[in-house]
Amino acid sequence: MNAESLSIRQATRADVPLVLSFVKELAEYERLSHLVAATEELIADELFGPKSQTEVLLAYYGEDPVAFAVYFHNFSTFLGKKGLYLEDLYVRPAHRRRGFGRALLLRVARIAAERNCGRLEWSVLDWNEAAIFFYETLGATIMHEWKLVRVTGRALEKLAKMK
Repeated sequence: MNAESLSIRQATRADVPLVLSFVKELAEYERLSHLVAATEELIADELFGPKSQTEVLLAYYGEDPVAFAVYFHNFSTFLGKKGLYLEDLYVRPAHRRRGFGRALLLRVARIAAERNCGRLEWSVLDWNEAAIFFYETLGATIMHEWKLVRVTGRALEKLAKMK
């Protein structure tokens, strides 16, 4: 990869179709396409609306969009500081193993450091051994003792109505 041909920029509302295409490609890669309910309207409202707390970076190789990262602030009560949570990091298959994912992850890490975050964290699927190896080579720790907990859809509605 030629450093001059890689550019990374913040996404804007005009990038909604591109962001949604990356979301759908990521879901297909993760074998989760059946879970994608996002639309351009939802992406526009939630990522670029007035109350959005989420940011998106787009990576380009020349004029071609090749990768994206979605992140937002969370908070660590143990550290007493905000953190940055990387929701998605995706590089199109034709551009993998060329440094684009690394460049995006480093940019997000720099943002976390500039904002005085206590940590940067994200999830990885247990079968994605290439990603796990990649993250570990960058100094990340895989938290094997932690399990992701999620409530969605009807289960969330039911939980919200419990007394």
